[in-house]
Amino acid sequence: MTNTALYLRLLRHVAPHWRVFALGCLGMMVVAATEPALPALMKPLIEGTFIDKDPALIRWMPVVIVALFAIRGAAAFVAAYSLGWVGSRLVTDLRNAMFARLLALPARFYDEQPSGGLISKLTFDVTQVTAAATSALTIVFRDTLAIAGLLAYLLWLNWKLTLFALVMGPLIVAVVRVLSVRLRSSSREVQSAMGSITQVIDETISGHKVVKLFGGQDYEKRRFDQEANRVRRHLMKQVSAVAASAPIVQLIAAVALAVIVWYAMLQSTAAQLSVGEFAAFVAGMLMLTAPLKRVTDINEYLQKGLAAAESVFRLIDEGAEPDRGTTAIGRARGELRFENVSFWYGEPDRPALDAIQLVVAPGETVALVGASGAGKTTLANLVPRFYHPTQGRVLLDGHDLETLTLASLRANIALVSQDVVLFNDTAAANIAYGMMNGAPERDIIAAAGAAHAMEFIREMPQGFATLVGENGLKLSGGQRQRLAIARALLKNAPVLVLDEATSALDTESERHVQAALEALMRGRTTLVIAHRLSTVEKADRIVVLDRGRIAETGTHRELLARGGIYDKLYRIQFAPEAPVTGNPSTVS
Repeated sequence: MTNTALYLRLLRHVAPHWRVFALGCLGMMVVAATEPALPALMKPLIEGTFIDKDPALIRWMPVVIVALFAIRGAAAFVAAYSLGWVGSRLVTDLRNAMFARLLALPARFYDEQPSGGLISKLTFDVTQVTAAATSALTIVFRDTLAIAGLLAYLLWLNWKLTLFALVMGPLIVAVVRVLSVRLRSSSREVQSAMGSITQVIDETISGHKVVKLFGGQDYEKRRFDQEANRVRRHLMKQVSAVAASAPIVQLIAAVALAVIVWYAMLQSTAAQLSVGEFAAFVAGMLMLTAPLKRVTDINEYLQKGLAAAESVFRLIDEGAEPDRGTTAIGRARGELRFENVSFWYGEPDRPALDAIQLVVAPGETVALVGASGAGKTTLANLVPRFYHPTQGRVLLDGHDLETLTLASLRANIALVSQDVVLFNDTAAANIAYGMMNGAPERDIIAAAGAAHAMEFIREMPQGFATLVGENGLKLSGGQRQRLAIARALLKNAPVLVLDEATSALDTESERHVQAALEALMRGRTTLVIAHRLSTVEKADRIVVLDRGRIAETGTHRELLARGGIYDKLYRIQFAPEAPVTGNPSTVS
């Protein structure tokens, strides 16, 4: 996208607030209009008071000066406040748009993007946009008007001297153009480095126990120091570019001013220029340098802002999760059908799923087992359409999932996984989350009771109103799992996915969680993903996956009797209790 197109798109986000923006522009116009008035006062001030000693001018000149600065001050305040308000609204609007896009992005996007970079876009990059959209526009609008007004006054006062002042224009433009490329490039690098810093901070905070236990403090310090210095290096490139531009521009202006003063002195000697006119012209020239410098410095804000706008709009333009379905299904019966389903993440020669044929009857509990990487979680992720089959199709009650609207499909599915997601909110809010927000208290209590969560919720300081901390930090693993189960119970969806829901729990916690899961699974179509085979013995059917294919299907007893992959996995897990028979080398 070109600079012009990028800037125009940025301004479209300012358009909804055009009234406040127009008020700010009006204030800037008043400030700019008063710029030529200041040097214009020099001639009557010097000639009328000090030379002619006009009593009227002596009496009214202080009043005029105070009134002029009062008007300028009021207009400057209105302009600054209005544009500051528009800038803050712009940042808020863009952040909301970015966050809304994050909520709509597909699972594949999150597989490929580090969370630190995304957080940096919302916290750092978007704030840089304000400078381009409002601050830069303020400077251009106000100072361009001021420069135009001052030049018009100087041309009227002495056009010959003013022509010398215009010589500096092309030289200043050339300097600015050379430095623009360097500023834009370094701004992009700063944003990238800030994303890396955020990533290091996020990983260190979330994994602080591992860092401490494995002595990773020095390693994390080095990582952070490398990224911090990367930011510093690119910031210094910006500083050097900006620092070089100001002296060069000022030197060009000083040379022009020196030539103008020399020529003015010649005119004064020839009686072509009065003392008051000379003083007014010099004052106008000196006042011209300040807005010229600000217009030159605007390049820094503009390039930073445009680089940030590229980053912001790149996220906003990411393709949302496709929802081409047109059928809104009501409450499903729960029949799942996988018809010749294949799926791969990237490499076609290594499919994650290969020609899966499977039918799950309404209310049936089917366990998916197999070695790590066999495709269990991938198969389950196709049901809520986190991913789409590369080949084949998945059906719910005879409807191809691709024809169903996402909202109606996911309203029929509940998930309880090993990695429980809880929010830094109350226990009640975590149970009645999302579409269940506002559920009656009796329903929340009933769901918590069925999930065996009431026993610890009652002991919490404020019961259901107790904050559970970031991702349930104040709760044990079993307690977090039971809150997640209560959430699924309250949703009361006909299809349930249990992804390693009891792994990594102690025996006592597992007993409570298993009892809660049995209550949850009752009457629902359930896909159970488990490595611990003791948790799937009661499943109606067990499907064994091997390298993305269905290798075996049957009940627990049938698969043990068959002596295949499931039997080997089972004997490996229960080796201390049941000695392995046969050649140990065949157990894998």
